[in-house]
Amino acid sequence: MTQPASESDRAIRTVLRRQGDLITRPQALAAGLSEGSLRHKIRPGGQWKVVLPGIYLSHNGLLTAGQREIAAVLYAGRGCVITGPAALRRRGVRVPVSETVDVLIPASARRKSVSFVQILRTTRMPERPSELYGLLWAPPARAVADAAKAGMELDEVRAMVAHVVQQRICTVQQLGVELTAGPSQGSGALRFALEEVAAGIRSIAEGDLRKLIIRGGLPAPTYNPRLFVGEIFLAQPDAWWADAGVAAEVDSREWHLSPTGWERTQKRHARMSAQGIIVLHFAPRRIRTEGTAIIAELKTAIESGRHRTVLQIRAEPVR
Repeated sequence: MTQPASESDRAIRTVLRRQGDLITRPQALAAGLSEGSLRHKIRPGGQWKVVLPGIYLSHNGLLTAGQREIAAVLYAGRGCVITGPAALRRRGVRVPVSETVDVLIPASARRKSVSFVQILRTTRMPERPSELYGLLWAPPARAVADAAKAGMELDEVRAMVAHVVQQRICTVQQLGVELTAGPSQGSGALRFALEEVAAGIRSIAEGDLRKLIIRGGLPAPTYNPRLFVGEIFLAQPDAWWADAGVAAEVDSREWHLSPTGWERTQKRHARMSAQGIIVLHFAPRRIRTEGTAIIAELKTAIESGRHRTVLQIRAEPVR
């Protein structure tokens, strides 16, 4: 015959339901569990598993991403804020896969990083963190800045920054504020990525083209302008040399192609060519491996275009 649940059991179950099958040592004891019963539950092979110091999972399975976030907050303490890649993933931002959860705590708080929890002490706790699932999350710009300064590769930072700006998750201005307000150590990759995005760059491949243009000493184009013939929209090429009527397109599948993308690319090319624009297409791989050839092709096209009548094309820079 099954024994009825005790008051302690019911209290513990309430906590576990609220916290994704996780409970802290103080919570377990406050619910009426004795020290001996707690030791019995967390012994090797016991019912509960220790996932962090003083944090227990009520079964022996693996932690989900959500449980890691809850466990990190239970460990870091009341008022802590999740930031970095974990906070960005919750917003659908593409960031490198990692089990680490970055947590902001006040500089005066005493907590050390352990296991999958990375403690970030700060004198600038976010003033308006968002709340989701009972947890506090850093604003997107702060999460990007913290992620970029945590050892991400340059290309990862470039992709992350391009994504959050392109998807309007946060603005270049907001990222610039975080860059200025935060520590300068480790900010080089973010600073570089922001310079690219501020210039109108939308992807890593476009950023590589920009570096190539600078390296080759070519005239600076306008990046991603909207081109018009009169009031009629024509196209939005990746780079545009107005005085030469030359447009460069980075044919990256990730950023430009969908099931109907190839057809759209062809139509865009045809519209620009019909107006006399010289359109050059470059694959990302070729930008990385055939830089000298691409510089020569762009230089020839620009010089050729400058010997023609100036085209009546109006360009609006990216905003």
